Formats: sequence, structure tokens, C-alpha cells
Amino acid sequence: MPDWSAGYVSDIGYTYGVYAELGPVRMRLAFLNAGLVPPEGGCACELGFGQGVSVNVHAAATGSEWHGTDFNPAQAGFARELAAASGADARLSDASFAEFCARPDLPDFDFIGMHGVWSWVSDENRRLLVDFVRRKLKVGGVLYVSYNTQPGWAALCPVRELMTRHFATMTVPSAGTGQRIAEAVDFADRLLGTNPGFVQANPTVPARMALLKEADSAYLAHEYFNRDWQPMSFPAVAEWLAPAKVEFACPATYIEHIDSAVVTPEQAAFLKEVTDPCLRQMAFDFMINQQFRRDYWVRGARRLAPLERARLLRQQRVVLAMSPEDVAYTVKAGQIEVGLNEALHRPVVEALADHRPRTIGELQDSCAAAGLSSVQVLQAVFLLAGTQQVQPAQDETVAGRARAACGRLNAHLVGLAEHGPGIHYLASPVTGGGIPVPHVHQLFLLGLARGHQNVGELVAFALARGGGTEAAVVERQATAFLQRRLGVLRALAVID
Repeated sequence: MPDWSAGYVSDIGYTYGVYAELGPVRMRLAFLNAGLVPPEGGCACELGFGQGVSVNVHAAATGSEWHGTDFNPAQAGFARELAAASGADARLSDASFAEFCARPDLPDFDFIGMHGVWSWVSDENRRLLVDFVRRKLKVGGVLYVSYNTQPGWAALCPVRELMTRHFATMTVPSAGTGQRIAEAVDFADRLLGTNPGFVQANPTVPARMALLKEADSAYLAHEYFNRDWQPMSFPAVAEWLAPAKVEFACPATYIEHIDSAVVTPEQAAFLKEVTDPCLRQMAFDFMINQQFRRDYWVRGARRLAPLERARLLRQQRVVLAMSPEDVAYTVKAGQIEVGLNEALHRPVVEALADHRPRTIGELQDSCAAAGLSSVQVLQAVFLLAGTQQVQPAQDETVAGRARAACGRLNAHLVGLAEHGPGIHYLASPVTGGGIPVPHVHQLFLLGLARGHQNVGELVAFALARGGGTEAAVVERQATAFLQRRLGVLRALAVID
């Protein structure tokens, strides 16, 4: 493995995800709900941006200035290709954290994001990152950190060490990382299949192992097989971040804002008795068996007066990002799965059914006729937004300025879909973030752009480009796309 990798997997590219929590528009609603003043301004930084899809989507969709680095030159090169295609203000490099954090030409930032990076770097790099946040995050600025945590990882930590030991000692380097990972996973699976005492004491492990066997090799490589890998408790992370003078603001996962949705009444009452903030978060992680935390931290938290919070929340715009017929009344976020009361949530969906952004205040007023209180409407918005079915919408003027860059980026991404599935998101200037668009739908969009209009033509176009193997399945997908999805993408300005 190359020396510059510092023990990080570098010969298998990272996944092509868009992580909504890195979006400033989504962050604003979380802060308002928590009663905190959100940061103003639009200078942002993503440290360890992977393939750079998130950073480019957010740069194009918000029209704001983004900086970032990822040490892998292949990934950084792809990210810069996307930036060139969109023309957005994304200034991206392949510098190491040590090199990037020492640059004297970087501005101060309103927002710094680190998705997953914290778990997969050395203590030396963590110190560099904390010092960077200390020096470069503005007063009032927000830090987003997501990381592996206990207790959700407790049972699988020994399995991970088992696999990495097999990878290091029992596989042939010349076989390639993907093949070696497959062999290590198979070894662990066969061992657990002998019904050892470890499985008897940890009965959930076989199901977790089954998921690993089905997982993409790129995900496995970067999640399990880096040299540095450390799940960390919330208090430990807080202690690490203390020198940067940031304090915990709120969860970045919307569903975690609503205790009644994720813990029992008995557990909620218990949490109210815990006065230490760090211990409370740790206790919450035990209650939901938290595996991966997504948190916002702030440098200099300022509380909103209750009336001001209510006013700003009422002014916040949201939009339905799904066809009403496709809305799922089950919310899943990480280890949490919540079934929604459809009677309480359907009025909100119906009020947003035309896919025009509306303020939460307008929703509260219109849903009052259905018997919903203002608090119930706000909770419905948060729970539906937990799966990105409802999304925060940005100011119309900002959205208008971002429209051209989103159009250029989306045209480039849809063009890439002709050569294989990889990126399942496109940028929306309405939401300021990414919209899930699967590979076959991107092929339909490409087919439409090339003059194919009816279902039969789109099916033939998609099948010829790897959009499926069964014509009947693709035909159903094309029919549903034209009837229910295409209009939504147009309303969100993903396409013209």
C-alpha cells in the first residue's frame, strides 16, 4: 500500500454518496428546532470529502463558497471534475490534513464538516483537525461531526478485528484488496457459523454478518479495513473537541430531536433526570443502541427567545420531495425505525402535494382544519424530513442564483450514468441539497434529453445501457417515472 495512504484504504474508491447533514439549509432547521441561532454566511469546508459528490452538490445547490480536501488524488481529481462541470465555487485539493490545515490562504469558515472521518484517522490527525477547527471556525460557526460510537458497535468490534487480522496475515497482497476483503469476510462468517460462545452471548451478530456479506466492497473497505478505526463515546468526542471551544448544539439526525418518537416514555423520563449533557447523550445512545452519531457543534451557542424561535420556525420553508402516492409512513434513521401515525402526517403531505415550497406556518394554519396542533405539524415535518421525503427549502432568490450551476452539474452526472451506476443523487436549487435519483431514472432522464418520449423508447434506451435486465421490470419503472417522479424532479428544479 502506498506510504501516503497512512494506513487508509486507497486502492478502492470511496462510495459516491451525498450526506444531507452536510447541507447548510438542513442544518438551519435543526438549529431553529433546538432553539439556537443558526450561523449566517456561506463559507464552508469539508474535510475528507471522499469522491466529492456531497461537496459539489452543496456548492452548486447553495451558491456558496466551499473548500475541502481528500488525500486520495484519484478521488480529488473526480471531485474537481464535478466542480469544473458545475462552475460552482468549490475549491478542492488532494492535500493531507497536515498540509491542508497549515495553508495560510484559507478563509475563516461558517461551517466545517467531517463525515465519518473522525473514526478512521489517527490521534495525530485528530489533533490536527481539532486545531484547525479552533483556528478557522468563526464565532457562531457550526462543526458537523459524524462517527462510529458505542454501544451499537460493541458486539461487532471483535468481528472487525478478526477480519482485519485475517486480511493482514492470511491473504495474498497480490490478490487485490477486494478479493482479500471477501476472503476475510468469508473467514469470519464461517467461524461464526460454528456457533461459538461469542455468538451465543451476542445473538444479533449473525444478522449483522449477513448484511456484511451483501455489502459493496467499497463500503466494506472504508468502513472496516482501515488501519485506524476507533468507535468513540460521546463524552470522549466532547473531550477531544474541547480545545476547539465548540459545544454540542443538537443532533443532525432530525428524528433524534423528538424523544417521543425514539424512546419510550419511561426512557424519556429517565433522560430528564440526567443533568450532565455528555452523560445524557451517552445514556441516549444506550437506549437506541446507537452505532453512528451525526452531531452539530457550535462555537458560541446563542439561545433564541421562545417567541423568536416560533417566529423563525413558522417562516422556514419546506417542500415535498416525493409523489404523495410514494410517501412511506415509516421513518428509519440508523438503528431507529418509527412507524408514523398516517392520520397525523397525511394532512401535511396533502398540503405539500403540489411540490411548491410552503412555510411551516402556512402548514400549521392549513392543517388546523384537520385537527392538528402546531406542535404536531412541526413534529410531522421533522419525521417526514428524517427520510428526506420532506426537505427544507431555501430562499427563492438564492435558489434562482443556484439554478444554472445545478443544471450544469446534473447534466454532467446524468451523462456519467450512461457508463455505469455510481452516483444516485442530483442537485436541487430548491432544497439546497441532493435528491435521490437512482441509476435507471437517470437513464430515463438522459433518454428524454435525447428525444425518447414514450415508455417503450425509454425502456429500450435504459436496457441498452445497463439499466436493468428484465424488460417488464424496466417498463414498470419507466411508467411510474413518467407518471409520478418526473414532475417532482421538475418542481424541484433538478431538471428544466
